[in-house]
Amino acid sequence: MAYDLKSESEVKDYIQNLGIEYRFGCYSEKKADACHLLGDYLEAVKKDYEKASKVYKNNCDDHNYRKSCHKYGNFMLVGRGHDKENFPEAYKYFDKACHLNEVDSCLSQGLMLVTNNKMTGVARDVVKGMALLDKACMGNNGTACYYLSGMYIAGVKGDASGEKSARKAPAPAKDAKPQFLVEKDMSKAYRYTLQGCTLGNMYSCANLSQMYMKGDGTEKNMELAEKYKKMALAMEDELVNSKHTLTFQEGLAS
Repeated sequence: MAYDLKSESEVKDYIQNLGIEYRFGCYSEKKADACHLLGDYLEAVKKDYEKASKVYKNNCDDHNYRKSCHKYGNFMLVGRGHDKENFPEAYKYFDKACHLNEVDSCLSQGLMLVTNNKMTGVARDVVKGMALLDKACMGNNGTACYYLSGMYIAGVKGDASGEKSARKAPAPAKDAKPQFLVEKDMSKAYRYTLQGCTLGNMYSCANLSQMYMKGDGTEKNMELAEKYKKMALAMEDELVNSKHTLTFQEGLAS
């Protein structure tokens, strides 16, 4: 049946039939992709986050559908459809999705590991976290490349676990150098920055312009510095225009 999507009544019928179709595909035909679409439908159309969360979780557990694992991890990270956040549960499902090669989950899992925040209940492990970010970056996630480049630009201080020692550490000498778990490495920072920019990460392009301007991690090249500056500014303009469009659409009466 063809629908006239300019007709309000037919749009409502179309949306209603989508829900029926996704439920049938998920529960009767046991199709993992239909279950994921049902979760998306419950989240985006029905705004029933609790049911959407259950659908994503069951689809991950029963069918190993990586995108559902990732969505459930995101729900647990922010507490959507639940009373509060559950960081260890979020980490568990990001880990599963990453093993299933959902690179966005590798990014999320990696960021949880490199973040020094004991409130999450997830032990800090910078080395493992950076390996996961590298997997995400090599899987064409530009954001992961950007975070890795930043870590090599500044270096990472402290130990791998972020846990306090049982013994009270002696006060460092005044002239003692800070201990780096990951040393600054502008050559690696450049490579990850270039990859991030190539993948469309605006901040990577801005950093790449600065690297060429200063000769950090690569040879100084003012022509390339200007090229990547213009790329970053074009991406920024596109982002601003995109936000304006979204705001306008979100303001329409439902």
